[in-house]
Amino acid sequence: MTIRDVAAAAGVSVGTASKALNDRGTLRAETRQRVRDAADRLGFEANAVARTLKVGRTYTVGMITTDSIGRFSIPLMLGAEDALGAGQMSVLLCDARDDPIREQYYLRTLLTRRVDGIVVTGRRAQARPPLAPDLPVPVVYAFVSSTDPADCSVVPDEAGGAAKAIEHLQAIGRRRIVHVTGPEHHSSAQVRASAAVPALVRPPLFGEWSEAWGRQAGAMLLNEEFDAVFAGSDQIARGVVDTLRSAGRRVPEDVAVIGFDNWDVMVTASQPPLSSVDMDLDGLGRAAANLLLAAINGEPAPGRHVRPCRLVLRESTAIAGAVRLG
Repeated sequence: MTIRDVAAAAGVSVGTASKALNDRGTLRAETRQRVRDAADRLGFEANAVARTLKVGRTYTVGMITTDSIGRFSIPLMLGAEDALGAGQMSVLLCDARDDPIREQYYLRTLLTRRVDGIVVTGRRAQARPPLAPDLPVPVVYAFVSSTDPADCSVVPDEAGGAAKAIEHLQAIGRRRIVHVTGPEHHSSAQVRASAAVPALVRPPLFGEWSEAWGRQAGAMLLNEEFDAVFAGSDQIARGVVDTLRSAGRRVPEDVAVIGFDNWDVMVTASQPPLSSVDMDLDGLGRAAANLLLAAINGEPAPGRHVRPCRLVLRESTAIAGAVRLG
């Protein structure tokens, strides 16, 4: 089917049919709808390449990630696609695998494909160098942030999320709180620990982002007095819970436990299910996509945009069922 067939079926000129299908020109609403109805009946799809040549866009954006397992990049991409889908744009995902050479290769590939913009993300929240200087398309950094304050970055408020976890533990009467988290050199571990320190009865325990470390740290704490554990990740929290249960400590009656990330495969499989801080990664992706769309349309928003985390409460802190706070 061609646009001439659509025009004939709708009883209009080819020029009118083109204007109706591409939302251009001044047409009566009923004429525009008649053309669209005819196109639907005939199964006509406008030539995307031709439309691109007319408006100077490809209706595609690139996403470059260093998160090879997809733990953070996949929810971000889904959120971005939700926002971009309304504008009928496609997302091309490129996995750089923490390799600068591979990253630059994908950058060149995306620019060759004439993408309209690029989202950069990864599994680490600390700031990273800009993708490249003087790029011909806008770039938004999501979850990760750029070291250049002139760039646009969208990041979760990890400190605020940790503060919400501590406030909740205090609100349910816990006064002897300990914190078990990931590597001390890791930005997220440092940020979350710093927010928790004023409420802790002992210095934070730094280790790895793993259940094994959670079990080990739990065993190290068994000879100490504590009634709550704020863990830097859900994997760590689940490991702590396993050790507590093996030692005869009841969760949450004896010790309340709360994690971070709200990773569904971890929080729901834990016994009991874990309360956790949710960074709202899909919302982060939507926000990044909307900022990118604005930049593509000539309205950039440089700087660091911080989005709140929310607290999801479950049985590990004595709350029956999931409740979202803030």
